Amino acid sequence: MRILVTGVAGFIGYHLAMRLLAGGHDVVGIDNLNDYYDVQLKRDRLASIQAAPQAAQFSFHKQDLADAAGLSAIFAKYGFSHVVNMAAQAGVRYSLQNPASYIDSNLVGFANLLECCRKHSPEHLVFASSSSVYGLNAARPYSTRQNVDHPVSLYAATKKSGELMAHSYSHLFGLPCTGLRFFTVYGPWGRPDMALGLFTNAILAGKPIKVFNNGRLRRDFTYIDDIVEGVARIMGRPAAPDPDFDPAAPDPATSSAPWRIYNIGNSQTVELGDFIATLEDALGKKAICEMLPMQPGDVESTWADVGDFARAADFSPATPLKTGIEAYVRWHRDYYGNRAVHDN
Repeated sequence: MRILVTGVAGFIGYHLAMRLLAGGHDVVGIDNLNDYYDVQLKRDRLASIQAAPQAAQFSFHKQDLADAAGLSAIFAKYGFSHVVNMAAQAGVRYSLQNPASYIDSNLVGFANLLECCRKHSPEHLVFASSSSVYGLNAARPYSTRQNVDHPVSLYAATKKSGELMAHSYSHLFGLPCTGLRFFTVYGPWGRPDMALGLFTNAILAGKPIKVFNNGRLRRDFTYIDDIVEGVARIMGRPAAPDPDFDPAAPDPATSSAPWRIYNIGNSQTVELGDFIATLEDALGKKAICEMLPMQPGDVESTWADVGDFARAADFSPATPLKTGIEAYVRWHRDYYGNRAVHDN
């Protein structure tokens, strides 16, 4: 395969590129290297790819998806067999501060990518969605067969919009599209703005960690290796029309078009206190907890129903939280030492 990975300097994009290169594929990566978090971490991820044994199969272009002409030129040059979109403006809380960046990347940028796919017809477009789309849904576990029309953040709204945009292109142009709703991804090379990075940073610095909703939060934490294995498997299985799709009672997860939506999660919901205790054990140091109320745009719990994905990909994430956190701590100590994670 010749595969385009967008957001290749990001957390998931980096790991996916390494997995695909190890599998013998040619990978072209693009990223705009924005400064939402430490740009040096992104550059170091790229350096790690470029130092890999299969580096000759990798090409990198600094490119923003919102630049339609630049993106189109890359598609014309390479002729991709598969496209995997991991580029996005991430973060729920940041969407309250800088909403325009979410529009530019997650809507305008994704629309440009869809247009390039329409013109160049890759075998399969796989794109990252998010568990955030479930919003106000109270039913657990979250199922792709549930309605998700009540997001509680602009970030979530843009991710839901991306699913709808992909469906329209799939319906109109026969473009096979698969959207993957990721559930709280963590692991080595992880984003410093996420809970694991923030907590590790604060605990090592002897500072309080911010524990929202007074600790009454639960998350379906999913280890990065499980995520990229799932993506790699589903890539080679292009979405197909659902022969049982009933327009009188439409299933939100499928379509008469070659379009599917899946959850990828660990299928377990972990209380925040247990997550913190596991991290304390891995670090050998206790946390100072500052209990705070719920944040705007957040949800109390996430929990993935991955039955459909497990059947489609013949794979289900199962890395224990303890194993994943210990792997992250080993990487953190190798990359940062025992110093705090740097800001931009």
